[in-house]
Amino acid sequence: MNTTQAPPLWRQLQAAAGALQAVRAGQSATTALAAVAQPLRPAAQALLFHGLRQLGRAEALRSLLAKRPPAPAVDALLCLALALVWDEANAPYTPFTLVDQAVEAARRGGARAQSGFLNACLRRFLRERDALVAASARDPVAQWNHPRWWIARLQRDWPDDWQALLQAADHAAPLTLRVNRRRSTVAALRARFEAQGIAAGPIGLDGLLLPRARPVPDLPGYAEGAWSVQDAAAQLAAPLLLDGLARPAGRPLRLLDACAAPGGKTAHLLECADAELTALDVDPARCTRIHENLARLGLAADVRAADAADVAAWWDGRPFDAILLDAPCSASGIVRRHPDVRWLRRESDIAQLVVQQDRLLRALWPLVAPGGRLLFATCSVFPAEGRERVETFLAHHSEARLLPAPGHLIPRSAATMPAVPDNRPRDNDGFFYSLLEKGPR
Repeated sequence: MNTTQAPPLWRQLQAAAGALQAVRAGQSATTALAAVAQPLRPAAQALLFHGLRQLGRAEALRSLLAKRPPAPAVDALLCLALALVWDEANAPYTPFTLVDQAVEAARRGGARAQSGFLNACLRRFLRERDALVAASARDPVAQWNHPRWWIARLQRDWPDDWQALLQAADHAAPLTLRVNRRRSTVAALRARFEAQGIAAGPIGLDGLLLPRARPVPDLPGYAEGAWSVQDAAAQLAAPLLLDGLARPAGRPLRLLDACAAPGGKTAHLLECADAELTALDVDPARCTRIHENLARLGLAADVRAADAADVAAWWDGRPFDAILLDAPCSASGIVRRHPDVRWLRRESDIAQLVVQQDRLLRALWPLVAPGGRLLFATCSVFPAEGRERVETFLAHHSEARLLPAPGHLIPRSAATMPAVPDNRPRDNDGFFYSLLEKGPR
């Protein structure tokens, strides 16, 4: 029998508030949580993610309760507590428990002198909840829990669907797996899961969707490389690039994954086709992650740390039959899984990312063999990082023609969100895909 006790809530709150403070200072949630002691990390992540999904509301409430923000550590703890307690119907703890443990976290941490202030703010909130929540709702950042610029951009880009996009971002995504075709099948893995009481349903060609997230290494088949974690939208990349692609005689396909880390799409390409594949990433540490993921799955590629756009530094002069360019982007399509992204990203980042996307497209297109393909992808819902990039590219490359591809996929939950026109009826992250074929000039 497992007698391990969960850490007390006050310690969980301390850890999550420390991570929230780090995110506010510019760190990613992944980096911030890596600094949390392992026994505390799962609970801290759950609290942090809840806090990030409700941070706009929490900050609006704090501004009504305090004339000026307190010190960063106290403010992080106060906003985290408000995020957890404001919506009584969905609060993970009773108000009394949450307030008591938040104050305890302050007393036992570095904010003992301000524990009385924290207690007064939270107890005032409980007394005046309805009035304070109603007052905070007048702020769109509080109502939608996204930065003002993000809301305005979605209203402009998606006038009929912007509310659905913002609502989807505040629902945790399910756990979606991609079955390794070389080691199992969807049916076989599903039967394995269900034999252990784990509900899973098929999604797409190679996917299984688990409605409830679970510790990944504990699931059947992980250690033996029977599957990988990959969202349903991301699982479209390999089939889009490969289906209908002419196979050369006498040699394997030559493929390039130009921005490959952490290697999910690299692996899917190798699971779907026998190929000589080059995988690039500009960060050597992230290349190590690609190697690790491929090794677990029993796959191999030529992995190199390089800037894909600096072609002279890494290319051997032989053209590629197909190139996957999953370009750096705002990550605005994956905020269900990474709720820190909305608070870390700045509107000025989009213009800088667009320059980078254009640079990569221009540099890699000459490497595509005649009759070959380039799949341009971003995990973004902003047309500036999708449709507009391809339109600009096509205006300068008459030899490129569009093949059928999904275009923008909208993040939504099949269980809770309304259907969006032209979008697949599935639970998926936000993504953009455009498939370009090279003909003669």
